[in-house]
Amino acid sequence: MALNFIPSVWAARLLTALEKTLVYGQPQVVNRDHEGEIREAGSTVRIGSIGDVSIGDYTKNTDISDPEVLTDSQQTLNIDQAKYFNFFVDSIDRAQQNVNVLDEAMRRSAWALRDASDTFLAAAMESAVDSGNTIGSEGTPEVPTPESAYEYLVDLGVLLDEANTPIEGRFVVVPAWFHGMLLKDDRFINAGTLRSDRRLANGQVGEAAGFTILKSNNVPNSEGEAYKIIAGHSIATAYVEQVLDFQAYKPEKRFGDAVKGLHVYGTKVVRPYALAMLIADKE
Repeated sequence: MALNFIPSVWAARLLTALEKTLVYGQPQVVNRDHEGEIREAGSTVRIGSIGDVSIGDYTKNTDISDPEVLTDSQQTLNIDQAKYFNFFVDSIDRAQQNVNVLDEAMRRSAWALRDASDTFLAAAMESAVDSGNTIGSEGTPEVPTPESAYEYLVDLGVLLDEANTPIEGRFVVVPAWFHGMLLKDDRFINAGTLRSDRRLANGQVGEAAGFTILKSNNVPNSEGEAYKIIAGHSIATAYVEQVLDFQAYKPEKRFGDAVKGLHVYGTKVVRPYALAMLIADKE
C-alpha cells in the first residue's frame, strides 16, 4: 500500500509500533563461536569435534598401551535463511510530511528481520531437544500453577545436571503467563527478581533455580497451547548471521527514495543434551 500524506497535516512524531522483545538470538542463549565471513545464503560452516579419550590403569614397570588414535566427527551448519526488506517513499509524500518516515521505516525493517530470525531460532531449538530431556508432551502438556511453576524450573535444572551441562550461564525462556505465575511465588520474589536498573534487559526478568529467566512472546506454541519452554546453555546452539547488503537507491521510474537490505543466517544445535524443555498449557 503506497504512503499518502496529501493533503492532511501530519503530527510531528510517528506512533511507534509496539514490538516484542527479541530473546533467542542473544549471546546468553546461543553462541557465535563459528561466525566468520558469510558471503551468500547457502554457505556452510563445518564444526569439528573429537571423541572421548580413554583412561587406563598404570602398573609400575609395565608397558602402557599403544597410543590411541583419536576419532573426529563433523557437523554442518547451513546458512540457509535469507530475508530481505525493500520499501519506497515518494518525493511528493516526503515534501508534505514533517516526520522522518525513512528513519522509522528502516528501524522497523531491521526489527522485522531480527524477529524472523528470533522465531526461527526458537523453532530450531525446540525441534532439537532430546525426548529424554522433555517434560510433558504435545498431547499431554503439563499445567503449571503459581504453586508449581518454580518446581518445574527445578526439574528442568535436574535434567541439565544429569546431562553434565555447565551450571554457570544457564537460561530459560518463558512466556508472559508463566512469568506471571513465578511472580506469585515468594521463592522467586525474594531471590529471583532483578534490580530495577537491570530489569527487562534483553528480555531478562529475573534469576531463579539456577537459571537466568528470560521472557518472550516468541516461545513456540501450537495456537496458544502446548508452549515449549526451553532451558539450557549457550554451548548447545551455534548461530551465524550477516547483513550481506544494505542499499539506499533511487528507483529509475519513480521520484523518491527506496531502501533495501538482505539478512542471511543459519543455526545448528550442536549439543542437544545441553537443552531441556517443558511443554505446558496456561490452564
